[in-house]
Amino acid sequence: MGNVINLNRFRKRAEREASTKLADANRTKFGRTKAERSAEEKQADQAKAHLDQHRIDREEQP
Repeated sequence: MGNVINLNRFRKRAEREASTKLADANRTKFGRTKAERSAEEKQADQAKAHLDQHRIDREEQP
């Protein structure tokens, strides 16, 4: 007769691996602090304002 294997062990291992992959994805997606998010938003606003200040507005002539 062959070796006896415990299917619960393999099922639980697969669930742990799936949970670990999901946790890694969530860490990269949501892993920033509030200070980092606000600093990035502030920097983006400053860059947009700087770009808008250098825009040349030209009126179209009919």
